[in-house]
Amino acid sequence: MKHNFGAGPCILPKEVFEEASKAVIDFNGTGLSILEISHRSKEFEAVIIETEKLVRELLNVPAGYSILFLQGGASQQFAMVPMNLLPENGTASYLDTGVWATKAAKEAKKVGQVEIVASSSDQNYSYIPKGYSIPADSSYFHYTSNNTIYGTEVFDKPNTSVPTVVDMSSDILSRTIDVSEFDLIYAGAQKNMGPAGVTLVIVKDEILGKSGRTLPTIFDYEAHAKAGSMYNTPPVFSIYVSMLNLRWLKDKGGISVIEQENIIKARTLYDEIDRNPFFKGTAALDDRSRMNVTFVMDSPELEAEFLALAKERNLIGIKGHRSVGGFRASIYNALSISSINALVDTMREFEESKK
Repeated sequence: MKHNFGAGPCILPKEVFEEASKAVIDFNGTGLSILEISHRSKEFEAVIIETEKLVRELLNVPAGYSILFLQGGASQQFAMVPMNLLPENGTASYLDTGVWATKAAKEAKKVGQVEIVASSSDQNYSYIPKGYSIPADSSYFHYTSNNTIYGTEVFDKPNTSVPTVVDMSSDILSRTIDVSEFDLIYAGAQKNMGPAGVTLVIVKDEILGKSGRTLPTIFDYEAHAKAGSMYNTPPVFSIYVSMLNLRWLKDKGGISVIEQENIIKARTLYDEIDRNPFFKGTAALDDRSRMNVTFVMDSPELEAEFLALAKERNLIGIKGHRSVGGFRASIYNALSISSINALVDTMREFEESKK
């Protein structure tokens, strides 16, 4: 058995893969593949309706929000957010907590004025800034809730009265949130929701169409909302597999259940990192991510040895990002506790081999 700790695209439940593979050959007895059915067909209409319903149910999305299934990943949202929410004479506030937050701010600066209210770049993004202020006249405040490269996570929404936008690409559906606290949530699906190709956007209707900008229609949230995510051909297969994964999550008992599993998985791995003298966590204790666990060893030679052992034990995708080094274990929703235990056992095996 292989244990997939890759940062994304993510591991998905086996039953989701099995059901999706059947649909590739024959979707719901139509005699057609899910890859070839029309996005205007009644069969796919049922898929997108159910997918939206599941998102609303699992995240308890209140009335007054539109659910959009777009393309282009979070990277496209880096541009769409300011295009739709930042007036010509406005200023957007951004929290800088890593590569993706930096890229989001960089794209926003191409559209209008941006203020970085705080940054953790001084310590290679190993912590989440605290005690900063957000100007009350900001057009919106943007932050990234989970930082996959550096292993940090923002668990509590920053306190502000200005419209709040959050990139939840790597922790969406992993823990309970109050959607009503946010004006716009976006997330690439390929971490916890489904395969790469679709991007989830949850946007408060009352903020749409107020930037005063004339936008290309394809980049206009309001146009996509009015078209029911059908302004152009949507990513049919990605939405379908996301629907299957959302069904799986609902059948497990929903987000409150998966959140407790994620807490246990993260605690199990962090406890071993803190106990084992050969490993050291890189993120500040209070800001440790439940989704991406980052750790290092004392030398490149030791890291190479452990990586080789991990490969022998079928632990896949644990090498850290080049900007941090060391290791990164991504422990998304579908990764079982047995995979966490396999990694912990391998860490202990390595420790024993050095005695």
